[in-house]
Amino acid sequence: MMSTIKRLAGNAAGEVMDTIRFFAGVAGVWLTIITFLFAPFHIPSESMQPSLEVGDRVLVSKWAYGYSRHSLPLGLGYYLPESWDFQVFARDPERGDVVVFRTPATRRNLIKRIIGLPGDVIMVQNGRLYINGEMVEREPVGERSYIEHRGGQVVSVDAYLETLPNGVVHYIYERSDSYPLDNAGPFRVPEGHVFAMGDNRDSSTDSRVAPNPQYPQAGGPGYIDLTEVVGRAETVMFTLNRCRREDGLYCPTGRVWRGLHY
Repeated sequence: MMSTIKRLAGNAAGEVMDTIRFFAGVAGVWLTIITFLFAPFHIPSESMQPSLEVGDRVLVSKWAYGYSRHSLPLGLGYYLPESWDFQVFARDPERGDVVVFRTPATRRNLIKRIIGLPGDVIMVQNGRLYINGEMVEREPVGERSYIEHRGGQVVSVDAYLETLPNGVVHYIYERSDSYPLDNAGPFRVPEGHVFAMGDNRDSSTDSRVAPNPQYPQAGGPGYIDLTEVVGRAETVMFTLNRCRREDGLYCPTGRVWRGLHY
């Protein structure tokens, strides 16, 4: 009788250990994928409309620009020494890339589009973007209205197709050309940094806003250190966006598994 009990207990313990090893293996594979290959990120605000909407889940390639301590998932990179601020297999982003990056002051992930590269001079004047003294071309495509994620107010914007100097074409929104950040700069992008802006220009706190050491939540990211870049957003995997399909309101479609520029 005792031998039977011992045998059953041994079998149960073996099954428990097999289960633990299985889930440990699954966790190991998951951590490897989201550290070195791809990771999902969600879109919490309207700053990248119309390319990305609140509720979108985007797929970010972690290998696109190399690896740094901030390639680690779950914000673990902040617990490593600052002396580890270097990249392995480093490659600079290209103008027009949509990137996810960390903000040291708030320890949050942000997602924006790269507008300026090291050495560029960026300026916004009367709502128009200038790169190295040249006005960036934009083509009006009409007026759109949507309901704000927070507040529930209807917002009307002018939509444009913007063409960056390297030929990347993407949509932007402007509420008007006289909002506070519609006159900003000039900014000379330092070496080892990039300059990023949201596609929804008047609803984006981006590199046009410097960090605020005393009140981090009130500041912006300023220039983005390349070691803070987590990866390149490739596409929308799926969306939980629940926009209202009502007359006069714009409800975007066709973003899933498409590139983030045209």
